[in-house]
Amino acid sequence: MKLISIQLCNFRQFYGETPEIILASGNRNTTIIHGNNGAGKTTLINAFTWVLYNQFTAAFASPNRLVNKRAITEVKLGASVECWVQVYFEHDSKKYQVKRRCFAYQNKENQTQYSDAQLLMMVAGDNGRWLPPLEQPDDIIEGILPRSLHQYFFFDGEHLDRIFRYGEKNKIPQDTKELIGVKVLDRAIEHLKKARKTLENELKAIGDPVTKKLLKEQNKQEEARNYLYQRQEKIELELVENETDKKAISKHLLELTGATKLQNQRHKLEELEKSLRQKMVEANNQVKQQISRRGYTALIPEIIEDFKKIVENLRNKGQIPSGIKKQFVSKLLESENCICGRELKPDTEFYQNVKNWMDKAGIAHVEENAIRMEAEVVNLENQESDFWQQADKYQQNMNQWRQELSQAENELDEIKTKLRQYPDEDIQKLQQNIDTIETYIKNLTLEKGANQQKIESINQELDKLSKKITRHKMKEDKQNLAKKRIQATQESIQRLIEVKARLEKQFRVSLEEKVQEIFASISFTPYLPRISENYELTLVENTSGIAIPVAASTGENQILSLSFIGGIIHRVREWSKYNTLMGPDSSTFPVVMDSPFGSLDEIYRRQVAKSLPILANQLIVLVTKTQWRGEVASEIDSYLGKEYILVYNSPKSDSQWDSIELNGNIYPLVKQSPNQFEYTEIIEVQRENS
Repeated sequence: MKLISIQLCNFRQFYGETPEIILASGNRNTTIIHGNNGAGKTTLINAFTWVLYNQFTAAFASPNRLVNKRAITEVKLGASVECWVQVYFEHDSKKYQVKRRCFAYQNKENQTQYSDAQLLMMVAGDNGRWLPPLEQPDDIIEGILPRSLHQYFFFDGEHLDRIFRYGEKNKIPQDTKELIGVKVLDRAIEHLKKARKTLENELKAIGDPVTKKLLKEQNKQEEARNYLYQRQEKIELELVENETDKKAISKHLLELTGATKLQNQRHKLEELEKSLRQKMVEANNQVKQQISRRGYTALIPEIIEDFKKIVENLRNKGQIPSGIKKQFVSKLLESENCICGRELKPDTEFYQNVKNWMDKAGIAHVEENAIRMEAEVVNLENQESDFWQQADKYQQNMNQWRQELSQAENELDEIKTKLRQYPDEDIQKLQQNIDTIETYIKNLTLEKGANQQKIESINQELDKLSKKITRHKMKEDKQNLAKKRIQATQESIQRLIEVKARLEKQFRVSLEEKVQEIFASISFTPYLPRISENYELTLVENTSGIAIPVAASTGENQILSLSFIGGIIHRVREWSKYNTLMGPDSSTFPVVMDSPFGSLDEIYRRQVAKSLPILANQLIVLVTKTQWRGEVASEIDSYLGKEYILVYNSPKSDSQWDSIELNGNIYPLVKQSPNQFEYTEIIEVQRENS
């Protein structure tokens, strides 16, 4: 999807029809839109999401009031006002015009009534004529850039990290499945499962008693597993909700004056506890890797001793001498001259003495192999020593961390006890609420673990049942045919599940690499982004050899989120070139972002400004005057294709006039409204390369 232009009419601050905002693309792929706070930057980004998806960002206030106040005030009572947003975009060599509109009017009670929004679309044919599409407009947009993914391409930069918070991050795995087309496989698997169920029902109807019994047991196990899957999803949601509630209560507890010190201590101890547990998890993983790669070295000392004895015995017997080689003795006999100068004539005593060395001399390649194997054995002995040293080191660290963890847990218990007995009843109640939530979280976590064990056990049982059904001999041709169909369906399901798992892992690993690359190019910290299997985005520090989570600052969180989105765009673009299972029918993605530089310092602002135009195929950035200062302007200048000003007309008589200087020209940002209404105008900045 390449955005061409956007135009608004009576949409929030924008009165009447605005000029068409032409959006830059190509080598100069960046469009900058300047505006003060309240001028309509958030409105503009929501104009994109409304026209395309009928959705709004979290920062968009009062989304149910879209029509411009002045426009609805100026018409007669009961007369309607049209509000619309129109976007032109190009995709796969076709041009599209998309327009979403609604109508509003004021009733006798002075209340504004709205009609339902209507989406219209026109497509330009090869002959240049604009015609309605044969498909539904929503379906066409969904195929190009799905609704579920729009938050990664149209977002408020200052609140970008919301995507990765508790309530939203659970959507990320599903979103990425959409991006790489794995949902196609999910749907195929579900269809095959339904087909298998139909075939099993057919077999049940015609099968013998044994077959019916096996299928009945299989059905029972599958129902139990489905229930557990559903319960696991509910537990995951409940855990998220309770963690969020716990954070909110802890924050409130921190705000109460009497408990500030205790709460701060608890917060530090909880962070320490989390860090220690993470260290132990990482250390356990490293121990497992060590055992997997080098654990065998601890089991071969006796074999090494046996090998040494065998080699020594062969040498003692002269079968592997360390001196004369057969080739050397053979050459002496051929030349009939000994190294001492004596002639070696056949049938002489001297000739026979030298010839006797042939039996004692070793074969070259045998001895070389023996020497090489001895060197390998020495290497194995060294590896065994290194293995035990590493194991001892990990064990010492684990023991130390266990002690530190135990101490932290004891101190946490003491703080909780003090808070429970605190003189202030409000503090007591808050702590009691936290205790209740923590107990509930603990029980949910235990249930989740138990359910996972049950699911694994059921999977094993289902595998056994499937094999029994396959092995069971059928008497009738119909039964055999049904069984073969079921078996083929099950094999197809297993293959698709395997393909899906490999695709997901491959994409996640490549995405993590790209996110790390982008983050490193922007941030000067030694931290490393990690993406878990659940697409939880974290920062870790690896200076000690063990990855330890770090608490990211506001700026680092923003850079981390931008890196993730940049990585998503890059990897999906690459993915679409080589994978026909691509979800969105596109390899070109626009990024429309509001205030991406707000919470960043000068260095980070420069690095982000340098990276943004490269990450996206097309970039539209909405900025305030302070955000568009020296380092940002200078870094983006070579990519800047279009530039606009949002001029806010204030109805306040004492409003302060504001302006911005661009390319040597002064443009107004805030000015006095000629009437009692507030509204925003759009002015294009004239540039030499326009």
